Parts: sequence; C-alpha cells; structure tokens
Amino acid sequence: MKAELKGKVALLTGAGGGIGRATAEKLAQLGMKLVLFGGNNLEKLEDTRKLVEKYSAACALPGNLTDLDFLGSGVDRAGEVFGGIDVLINNAGTAQNAGIETITPAEFDRIMAINVRAPFFLTQKVLPYLKRSEAATVINICSVVAHAGYPMQSVYSASKHAILGFTKSLAREYYKEGIRVHAISPGGVYTDMVKVSRPDLTPDGMIMPEEIADLVCFFLENRGNAVVDEIVVHRLAKEPFLV
Repeated sequence: MKAELKGKVALLTGAGGGIGRATAEKLAQLGMKLVLFGGNNLEKLEDTRKLVEKYSAACALPGNLTDLDFLGSGVDRAGEVFGGIDVLINNAGTAQNAGIETITPAEFDRIMAINVRAPFFLTQKVLPYLKRSEAATVINICSVVAHAGYPMQSVYSASKHAILGFTKSLAREYYKEGIRVHAISPGGVYTDMVKVSRPDLTPDGMIMPEEIADLVCFFLENRGNAVVDEIVVHRLAKEPFLV
C-alpha cells in the first residue's frame, strides 16, 4: 500500500527549475505542502510557487544556501509556516566543465560549498523536525559521477562522491529512528544547467526532469520494510556526459 502524502510537508532546494520544479509540481499534485527553499532568484521560485499552488499550499523562502544563519532561520520559518517538516530533498547544485589545471581554489570552494556543505548542514538543521515525523525522509539528488570519474568533471565528481558517502552514513545513523535516507544518481538530465554547460546537446536520448521527479515520488510513496538505498539512472545516449 502506498503511503499517504497528502498534508505532509516537503522542503525542497533548487526548486527554481529543472528537477526541482518538476519534483515540486508532482509532490503538490499528491497533496504535499511545499517549502521552496534557498536560491537567490526570487522570480524563478515565485514561478514555481504559482505553479504548485494550483494543487497545494506552498511558500518560497529565498536565500543563500551556503549561509548557515539562513539555513537555521529559514528552516525554523518553514517549520512555523506549516507546523513541521516531513521530507527534505537536497536538490540544489552546480556543475563544472573544466580541466583540473584550470580550477582555482575559489572555484573549488564554491562548488563544494553548494554541492556538499549546504546539504550537509541543511540536513543537520532539519533533523529535529524529521525526528517528530512518521514520514521522515531525506532524498539527496546525487549523480552518476559519484560512481565513476569523467574528464573535465573533477570537482563536480568529487562533490557528488561526497554526497553519496554522506547519504550512506546518514541512512545508517538514523534508520532506527525511522528516518529514511536515499540517493538518486541521474546521468544526463536535460536541465538549464546542462543547456549552459553543453549547448551542443539536445533532449534526444536524455533524461527529462519529470522522470527524476517520478523516482522521488516512488521513494516517498513506498515506505515498506524493503528499503531501496539508491537509484542510478542512465540516459540512452552513448556519450558519457553526466550531470
């Protein structure tokens, strides 16, 4: 039997487009309340909020995900608005397409701050709310680069390896408290980030954001004793370009 999600609260990062927006829409269609968290592009977050409010309640809390003060105050605000948080989806991220010799310390720190530090400490801030929920779930949007190295992806790959390791450790640390922790590792999703880093690519053979959103729903609706730790999603195209 599928879990009832109506009325549950999901806090989602990276909701301004791509996987985040597609996921927000599908969760709202299932009756979940949405906290569209972080990101400084208020216009994009507001566009997503208007989209999902056709189905369920939602609020947008823009801010800098690398700012620990924002993480703490924002999470508390989210808890106040909806009375709790049941699900955390760490989706926000940034990519890199450059050779290792060209990466500066500032660029390295920026990618790690967004892709690793932010989801780590956001999860830390949300845990007190998850401990009070019967549907407590953390879903980390990882990448197939967490399983293999690819040229021109050194920092991005390192960040996603870190997130996968974090996911595995967190899952074991909080399993007995009823908090389920999963990773989804997609490859080649056709998002705005891909359009910028690889404008030569087309949607043909690539994974669409809605397909990843369906997997998020699968995790949340299936909370039986058989636990799926991770789903790795490969695209049809032969070229090993991964995001």
